[in-house]
Amino acid sequence: MINQQGQQVHENMQTGTIPQQLNHGGHEFFDVSEVLSGSIGVINEYTLIRDHIKDQELLDILDRQHSFMKQEYNTLVEAFKTGSKPSVSITSYNMKQNNDFIYGLKPSQPKKPAQSASDLQDQCFSNLMLGAVKSSASAKAMAALECTNPVVRRVIADSVPDCIEMAYEISLYQNKHHYYQVPQLKEEDMQQILNSYAPVQGNNITH
Repeated sequence: MINQQGQQVHENMQTGTIPQQLNHGGHEFFDVSEVLSGSIGVINEYTLIRDHIKDQELLDILDRQHSFMKQEYNTLVEAFKTGSKPSVSITSYNMKQNNDFIYGLKPSQPKKPAQSASDLQDQCFSNLMLGAVKSSASAKAMAALECTNPVVRRVIADSVPDCIEMAYEISLYQNKHHYYQVPQLKEEDMQQILNSYAPVQGNNITH
């Protein structure tokens, strides 16, 4: 037996009129579900490691990112379930760090897996945070390309730069503490690559 709502959906699909909340393609359903499940995983991971972080600066980064992620998750859930503009739009994530990277390599101890949970330190926790937001950026970019609902596509697409900004913030923190060192090419090699490209002339295609 089909209830009244089910009958209406069936009739709408027969006539080609899709209710707003069902304005999604098949690939979109799967990919957005992956994004939402991944978001839950990242939020849970941040919750799990919070009490183990010792450095106040890293703790501040985690708290600000964690709060932003939860609001972003709620916005996407609402847009996905209703198919329409959410009540709270996604805003841009703003980091507190400056953009000054330290370049070059300094001698450091070889890295290896921890033998026990007590061996895990802030370097490891910041690595976990960085890996989580970088994976989230990739998943969201792929999902946005599969979305047919314009609102959900825009919500997900707008959240990708936020993941990039969070990853950049964490990498700057790691770089400052020498957890993440950035090598450079020789100056002449950099100049050669920089000069390997030239702007195109003109705006029109000629036949």
